[in-house]
Amino acid sequence: MGGVPTKHSTHGKVKRRRSHLKLQSVGLIACPKCGAAMRPHRYCPNCGYYQKKEVVDVLAKLSKSDKKSREKEIKK
Repeated sequence: MGGVPTKHSTHGKVKRRRSHLKLQSVGLIACPKCGAAMRPHRYCPNCGYYQKKEVVDVLAKLSKSDKKSREKEIKK
């Protein structure tokens, strides 16, 4: 005999199995200091603060012109 495999999975069975493989959206919150969107329980990539403490100096790696514009954004 031939043609159909003995352990053939139907389209519905395959789709039901794959229904849990979808991507989930990333949850974002507003930074309490600067208001930028950030992931929860992580430091803010815009200002470098986490729980009202500066943990990363974001301005250290920027060029002079970028540093001035970023300082203006943070002051607001």
